Amino acid sequence: MAAETNSPATLSYLTGASGAGTGDGDSDLVSLVQKGDVDAFEVLVARHQKRMLNIAFRLTNDYDDACEVVQDVFVSAYKNIRSFRGEAKFTTWLTTITVNLSKNRLKQIKVRQGREAFSLDEPVQAEEGEIRIDPPSKEPSVLDCLEKRDTQNKVQDCIKALEPEYREVIVLRDMQDFSYEEIGGMLKMREGTVKSRLFRAREAIKDCLKKIMGEL
Repeated sequence: MAAETNSPATLSYLTGASGAGTGDGDSDLVSLVQKGDVDAFEVLVARHQKRMLNIAFRLTNDYDDACEVVQDVFVSAYKNIRSFRGEAKFTTWLTTITVNLSKNRLKQIKVRQGREAFSLDEPVQAEEGEIRIDPPSKEPSVLDCLEKRDTQNKVQDCIKALEPEYREVIVLRDMQDFSYEEIGGMLKMREGTVKSRLFRAREAIKDCLKKIMGEL
C-alpha cells in the first residue's frame, strides 16, 4: 500500500517502526478460536501485541497506559471474537478496539476516577483453561531506539501536541498504513473527513517542526 505523495518526508521513516504485519493467516486462527481453541488465540496475541501496543502508545502518550489498553484489547477481543464475521481483516477489527479503548483511557485519565485496570499478568478465564498474555517487553525496541534520535523525538513531540482526533488519523494512516476506507470504518466517519483531518494533522506537524527546527 503506497503512502500518499503529499505525506511529509519527516514522517516517512516512522511508518517502518510499527512492526506491522499483514494479517495473512489470521482467518484460520480466528476460526479455531471461535471453536474454543485457546492456543490459537495466544498465537494471535503474540502476532499482534506489539503493533497494538505501538498504536495505543501513540494515542495515549504513556507506556503504562498503553500496556493496560492492550491488555483490555485482547480481553475484549477474546470475549467478542464470535461476533467477528470477517467483513474486514482481523487486524482492522483489532485496531478498532485498540483505538476505542485508547480513547476511553484518555477520558479516564482526564477524570481520574481511579478505576483499577487489569493487571498485565492476570490470566483471562476461558472454558478450556487460562490464557496468559505475556506483557510486552520493557527492553528497548526498534521503535524506542529510533525515537532516541533528536529529529525523531521532535516529530513525536509534534504528534503528541495534536488534538486526539487529528493524532489518531495520522497514527493510523502515516504510521500504520491503513487505507482511508479502513480508517473511516474504524472511526465511523466518511473518507472525506479522514482526508481532511489527515491534511490538517500533517500541516500542523509541519508548522510545529518549522518552529522547532526552522524551515524544512
